[in-house]
Amino acid sequence: MTTSIPFLPRVAVRGMVTAADQLAASAGIGMLESGGSAADAMVAAATVMAVVAPHLCGLGGDVLAMVKEPGAPPVSLLAVGRAGSGADPDRLRTEGHTDMPLRGDIRSVPVPGAVDGWLALHGRYGRLPWYSVLKPAIGLAEEGFAASLILAFASHLVADIPGAGQLCPGGPLAVSQVVHLPGIARTLRALAAEGRDGFYGGEFGRVLVELGAGEYTAQDLAQPLAQWTEPLMLRAFGHDLWTVPPPSQGYLTLAGAWIAEQIGLPSDATDPLWPHLIAEAGRAASFDRPAVLYDGADGSALLSPERLGPRATGVDPEHTVPWTDADVTAWTGASLSSDGDTTHLCAVDGEGLAISLTQSNALDFGAHLVAGDTGVFLHNRGVGFNLKPGHGAEYGPRRRPSHTLSPALATRPDGSLAQVVGTMGGDVQPQIILQLLARLLHCGEDPATAISSARVVHEAPGAPPFRLWQAPHQSLLMESDAPETWREGLGSRGHRVRVIGSLNPVDVGCSQIISVERTGDRLTLTGASDPRSPDGAALGR
Repeated sequence: MTTSIPFLPRVAVRGMVTAADQLAASAGIGMLESGGSAADAMVAAATVMAVVAPHLCGLGGDVLAMVKEPGAPPVSLLAVGRAGSGADPDRLRTEGHTDMPLRGDIRSVPVPGAVDGWLALHGRYGRLPWYSVLKPAIGLAEEGFAASLILAFASHLVADIPGAGQLCPGGPLAVSQVVHLPGIARTLRALAAEGRDGFYGGEFGRVLVELGAGEYTAQDLAQPLAQWTEPLMLRAFGHDLWTVPPPSQGYLTLAGAWIAEQIGLPSDATDPLWPHLIAEAGRAASFDRPAVLYDGADGSALLSPERLGPRATGVDPEHTVPWTDADVTAWTGASLSSDGDTTHLCAVDGEGLAISLTQSNALDFGAHLVAGDTGVFLHNRGVGFNLKPGHGAEYGPRRRPSHTLSPALATRPDGSLAQVVGTMGGDVQPQIILQLLARLLHCGEDPATAISSARVVHEAPGAPPFRLWQAPHQSLLMESDAPETWREGLGSRGHRVRVIGSLNPVDVGCSQIISVERTGDRLTLTGASDPRSPDGAALGR
């Protein structure tokens, strides 16, 4: 394993948690030190993130996860919210909408699935009492925490919206300002005391039904949203790569890795061919995503060699190739910010149980709607629906939207766990994870080198959030600390490249990694938290 790093990876033997905020990672490690499992650590860390980073994912978001037990194949968890029973696409079309509303409209708010996801993880794999796992988040909400730099910056987006007064009592937050969230604390206490009924059947659920004004029924909230299901798997870089199935776009990570291997990705990431083939593999895998991704899509068919083979063959090592599809609609709407807000967490305990979990509001504070006095910001994951009559992803009653969250794992041919990995990054999450896996598994880099190295991803200037592949043309973003060979290699092959600052979390995501090795009964965990999040941490024991 090669090492060329600006900071050292963390190494542990009895458990590790990585998160984009050190308070969350610390809460997770606390669970492991109290005899808890990786599931206890994950739920503690994830609920703390919901308190201290509500701009990334709060109680009003969704959760997707990959889980690997020693000696067992991985399983996937989809805690994806469904549209309410009152969802009416014809009404939106009659109002003149050609796409789902981005903000300020309850119809883009599926019933949030995050709480059901946390409950499902704890119910299946947890060892500690439910209240103990939620206690760190409750304490921070009640007693206060110092606002991070990123939260303070993001608070400017919502300081003036109705219901944001608890988070921003005097306007946008200042860095290190102490934040108290009494409504969130009350909601978490109800969840701790009453379980699912304390949330979906309690104050939050009642307020959501009222806000919906016919969008939801009580039964919509009574039906559990978490689903354990078979993950997708494809072999590449000498490993079996695993991710969650549709409606997630995770299949694109696996497809991109398979294509990259087929077309001869160099093992030296400074090779000028490396970023070109990474970009071309990602685009060859992804260009038709709007046409084929929906709830119920056949993930295995999307990964078949018969489907991916021609895409690999079509990649030209010397020139960028314009992929097109008749079902991909060009976007001609107004230009909007493309920022997406999500967070990823990794946890592995001393027995080897591993969890890769991504949770999200979809876009910064989601729909910019707050569930009354609970202080819960509601996600806008409904932007993953469309308004095309008859399309598999058409908005409609009890349907799940197409999803960007793409948590991943990698196992060795003998079935042992090798990597736990994931990222934020909206539409380009699969491209980011592809680069991380390529560096880890194909280039032999350690987690700190892989996670801190420059990235290159596609963009579509002028396209709204989550519409990258509906735009007629894509160009590339490249971080400024990329090797000079990348600039030369991409330019000579016809790529349009926009250089952005290094360690840029907005455009190229914030990731988490734990590498796992086992020798007999000894477990060695090597982790890194992305330096693109200044508050992140990889903590071990």
